[in-house]
Order: sequence, then structure tokens, then C-alpha cells
Amino acid sequence: MAEQRKKLRLGELLIQQNIITTDQLAIALAEQRHNNIPLGRLLVRLGFVTETAIRDIMARTIGQESIDLSQVVADPEALRLVPQEFARRNRILPIAFHTRDQVLTVATTEIFNVVAMDQLRAMLGAHLEIKTQLAAEAQLEDYIDQFYGYELSVDGILKEIETGEIDYDSLQVGGDEYTQPMVRLVNALLVDAVKRGASDIHFEPEYAFMRVRFRIDGVLETVRSLHKTYMPGITVRIKVVSDMNIAETRAPQDGRLSLTLNGRPVDFRVSTQPTIYGENVVLRVLDREKSIISLDRMNLPKDVTDRLAIMLARPEGILIVTGPTGSGKTTTLYSLLAQVNDETVNIMTLEDPVEYPLTLMRQTSVNEVARMDFANGIRSIMRQDPDIILVGEVRDKETAEMAFRAAMTGHQVFTTLHTNSALGAFPRLLDIGIQPDIMAGNIIGVVAQRLVRTLCPQCKEAYEPSREERVVLGEFANQETLLHRAVGCKQCDNKGYRGRTPVMELLVIDGDMDELIARRSTAKELRTVAMAKGFRPLADAGIQRVLDGITTLAELARAVDLTGRYA
Repeated sequence: MAEQRKKLRLGELLIQQNIITTDQLAIALAEQRHNNIPLGRLLVRLGFVTETAIRDIMARTIGQESIDLSQVVADPEALRLVPQEFARRNRILPIAFHTRDQVLTVATTEIFNVVAMDQLRAMLGAHLEIKTQLAAEAQLEDYIDQFYGYELSVDGILKEIETGEIDYDSLQVGGDEYTQPMVRLVNALLVDAVKRGASDIHFEPEYAFMRVRFRIDGVLETVRSLHKTYMPGITVRIKVVSDMNIAETRAPQDGRLSLTLNGRPVDFRVSTQPTIYGENVVLRVLDREKSIISLDRMNLPKDVTDRLAIMLARPEGILIVTGPTGSGKTTTLYSLLAQVNDETVNIMTLEDPVEYPLTLMRQTSVNEVARMDFANGIRSIMRQDPDIILVGEVRDKETAEMAFRAAMTGHQVFTTLHTNSALGAFPRLLDIGIQPDIMAGNIIGVVAQRLVRTLCPQCKEAYEPSREERVVLGEFANQETLLHRAVGCKQCDNKGYRGRTPVMELLVIDGDMDELIARRSTAKELRTVAMAKGFRPLADAGIQRVLDGITTLAELARAVDLTGRYA
């Protein structure tokens, strides 16, 4: 009864502040009867409130910011900060430590144990921010034993494995997984990857060893090289938790797994590929918190945001985002959709597959087995009263025709296309089989983009450009021009770069451009008219980012073709 009162109190608080409706509370409470999830987390999962909106309310209600410790992967760095004896006495379990932000997340059974929190601050220093999450009584005891009872650092686990035998049966899900060092080794590598902001994790077999590489800010780097004896154990463990067939080693497989890392849920898309030395395993990190960024947080130049706003203001037509694989097309599309996503519009998406489930959008995965391809998907979506349709990718004539048909019947359509530049979208669509008179009048605009690493603000260093660099800068350079180079410091792991930013060229299609498209004008004619209307090619947009001290010329040249600028 007391538990029910607590639930209703949180619900009533949210209703009083117009954050949710009574209907939404009723749905959440009905849903809670089937699965015992705390009300706060359930309301977020149902999409009725955002985590930020509910966090303030949760601070005033006990037991709503909760965590399921069975899904949590231990963070050795967090455990090192808090001694085991202190953790056991105060019923606190450190689960994540963000070095950069100096935030320690702890699970506890008493979320408002002020004395324990004060002692923790006194022990660790006032500069550290402590976040608390509520854990179940029974779970906390067990997991303090587990997390502190076993070696959790990669080096320590490797030493442990070298001195013992691997029991392959204990790699299965369930049971006391922490007794098996191979389970902890895989977990430790995943924690390390997510902490370092990796987008992909590669386990690559060679003749005598296995290489582990992380893709950080678009660049692969080797983090460990392990002897080949570790290969079978690591591969089997990843396949088990990803629901793959461990007996099948000669055919590629796909899977998915979810874990709570650094105090938040993170999904991984897993893919295996047979090679001559064994199975190559790649995990794509789908960290929703990092991947869906609002446009204002992308730090785009003002002229870019202005032109994007003009494009989004058009009520119907196709908006195309182009660029190579890994250039952030999906992130940009979702950021654009987030600008127009509210209860007044029906947004429907077709993706291959859906990577980031989002509230208020109807998302569908393309499924070959169910004969749901992009073209059939658009056909059925058109009968679902959509306002905005996102088509993951235009690959063939049928998909392109259906996308244009949707645009011609009064819908906004967002999609991606594989071309090298914004102007390259037209010959590509012609090649697919779309007639120029269909293109004309139905394309809102084309965004071509690349991702470049941004210089670490703490250690970047200004210098005068060399003669060769001045040639590349061209008309952008003058006597006072200074460029910046990467140096490297503790803040950026001695890389000199921290994070990535998009470089975009935006082609807004108006009446004049439509006329040229309908006449099958050459790329040169299109470019001339576009330039007269303020179009900036990728290279120019990138050089402006270099001059603003955001990135380096070398980094820009890695992502954007600057060869045309060498005179």
C-alpha cells in the first residue's frame, strides 16, 4: 500500500506540473502491473516524459531513479575510488566514473543517505560530482561481493586467465558469470570502449594473435594485442550474449546485445565474418545518449543553420542527405527530424535496421523475410496518414519512385543517397532512373556532409601557415591568418583531437535551380547558378572551420578532397 502511495505521489506531481496527463499515468500504472519497473523509468520508456524532465521530480521522491544491477557491467575505475569496506558499511556500490566530467555514479538502497554521501565527498574531494541511483536491497549485497570479489581490470584478468583453465560452459548466460575471467575480460573491453567514446569495436584474428581495435572519432586505433589462445573464448562469449549460433563458424552472423555501461543502457550491433585465421567480430556501439544530437549542439555556422531552417520550412518535397558511410548522415537526419517532432505531426520511418528507438515516431525496420523492402514500406506508410516520412536510403528505381510519389502528394520526405557531393545527387538519381521533370519541383534541398575531428580546446597551438598551406587556403588567407595544430594533453588522451563536427555543403533548390534540373543542365551550369545564390562547396566550408580554429588542414584533407585547390 505504501508502495502504491509513493507511485501515485510521483504521478500526481507530474500531472500537477502538466508534464503528463491522467491517461498517461493510468497507462503507466497498468503497464507496471505486468512488469515491476519503477514508475519513473516506465514513463520515460513509454515516451511520456524525457529523462531530464523527470529527474527534478525524482529528486523529491524516494526510489524512482533506479537501476537493475544484473544488467550493469562493473567499472574498475569507479570501484578503485571507493574502498570495499566503506561500500559495504554504507550500502553503496560505485558503478561508473566519468573521468572527463569527474562524475561518480553510485547505486544505493538509501538514495537520501546524506551522511554517507558527505563522507564519500570528504574522502574523494569536493570537486567530484556524485550521482545516485536506487538499487534493490537483495541485489546490492550480492553485487558488492561480485564487483569487489573479482579482478576487473584488463591486465589483471589476462594474468588470471594465464594461470588457469577456461571453462567454456561457464561462458553461457546466467549463473555466477563473474567467476569466469573471460566474461569479465569481454565486459572490461566493452566498458573501456564506451568510456573512450568508440563507435566500433573490432576483434581481429591474425596468425598468432588477436588484435583489438576501437574506432574513436572516425579513426581506428589498436588498444590490445592478445595471444591467439584468447580468441575462441572471446568469440564464444560475444556470440552467446548476442544470441548467435556458437556452433556456426563458417558463415557470417548478425546479432544484438544490450548492457548497462557507465550507468546507462548501451546497445551493440554485432557482426561476425569468417576469415582465414578465425572469425572477425565487429561491434557497432549504439549509444543513444551520444548519437542523437540536437542541431544547436552541433556547433554549425550560422549560415548553415539558416539554410537548414529554410529547407525545413518547405511543407512538401524531398530533403536528401549525402555522404560516404560513417559521415553522420543518420545523425543529421534525426537531428533534423527532432526539430519538427511534436504531437501535431505524424513522423514515420523506414530503416535498415532501426538503430535508435525514438519517442513520437513510428519506426519500421526493413525486413527481407517479411517482403518489407523500402518501396513496399513507403507504399504501406502512405496509407498511415503520415506528415513526414524518413526513408533510410534510396538504393534503387522503385524506392526512388515511391519516395518522389510521397513528396508529390504533399509529404515531407527525408532520405540519404550515396554520392560524393550535393550536386552529384542529380546524376545519381538520373542513373537510378528518375526523370529530370520529376526531380524538378520536388527536391527541397541536398545536404552533403563529412565528419572531421575537432581540435582539443585545452592544448591546440596556433602557428603561421606555410607557403603550401597558403596555396590551399587561397583567397581565405591574408597576412594575419593563423592556423592551429594538434598537440595532445591529458584531456584528449594525448591525441590533440576531441570529438567530431560535421562539415556541410547545402544546396537549397529554388525555381531557377528546378528549371536547370528539368533541362538536364550540366554540373558546371548548376554549380555556377548555385554559387551565385550563396552555395559553398565542401572544401570552402571546411576551410572556414580550419580558420575558425575548430580543426586542422591535415584533418580536413583526410575527409574532404582539397586537391582542386592546389594551383
